Amino acid sequence: MTDEFLTRADYDRAAQFIAARTKHKPTIGLVLGSGLNSLADEIAQAEVIPFRDIPGFPLPTVEGHSGALVVGVLSGKTVLALRGRAHYYEGYSMPRVTLPIRAMRTLGIGTVIVTNAAGGVNENFRAGDLMLITDHINLVGMTGANPLRGPNDDALGLRFPDMSHAYDPALCDLARAVARELGIALREGVYMMLAGPSFESPADVRFIRMIGADAVGMSTVSEVIVARHGGMRVVGLSLISNSLAHGHDKVSHEEVLAAGKSAAPRLAALIKGVLARM
Repeated sequence: MTDEFLTRADYDRAAQFIAARTKHKPTIGLVLGSGLNSLADEIAQAEVIPFRDIPGFPLPTVEGHSGALVVGVLSGKTVLALRGRAHYYEGYSMPRVTLPIRAMRTLGIGTVIVTNAAGGVNENFRAGDLMLITDHINLVGMTGANPLRGPNDDALGLRFPDMSHAYDPALCDLARAVARELGIALREGVYMMLAGPSFESPADVRFIRMIGADAVGMSTVSEVIVARHGGMRVVGLSLISNSLAHGHDKVSHEEVLAAGKSAAPRLAALIKGVLARM
């Protein structure tokens, strides 16, 4: 594991670049995961900034993560959306993976909605389900790859931030209420982050279920930790792209993208409803 410790100067450079290229003042951030980029197409008055142009931004190399930042208006709120994300398994350090969240915070964004495609571990989950993330298991961080590892800048957050309410209870209640109003079935559960990029073996799945996870993926948790370190409010949503609990012989990234495409309209409706009621 290669150490890379970023500083406020790195976050400031990225944030200043973004601010100079948009007339908008976003207050809410969106992180759109595998196959979920289509919601960004609905942003009005949109200004698009490719990740490759932003100083220090990590570039996604995975299909389904187009790598552009979209700033504009969605459901009456000014938002900054990440069309895709970079992952730890792509070879980036945790501080580099989470730099976009730091840039959001530097821009004054106080709330972030994180999404992902995840494998369903809970035996009641099926492909295409939506899950409200109520807690997480940071298995990658437990083994040393915590995004807060290294020198702490007290201006960014506490050395030992509390994670007992990583997913904002009021925002979770809001998501539940919107789902009921729209007639969208919304599962709830614990999301576990693994390093990837290999999918889980049957023994992995048994272990993951045994220690309390309902869904598993390769992102999100590190972003949430950095957001909470910076005092941001978080709501998290997983699209269950495949059921690991029901004897899949083979899991593929194409399956993940296909599930994302089929369930994206419901997830988009839920996110827009949450934004409208914030």
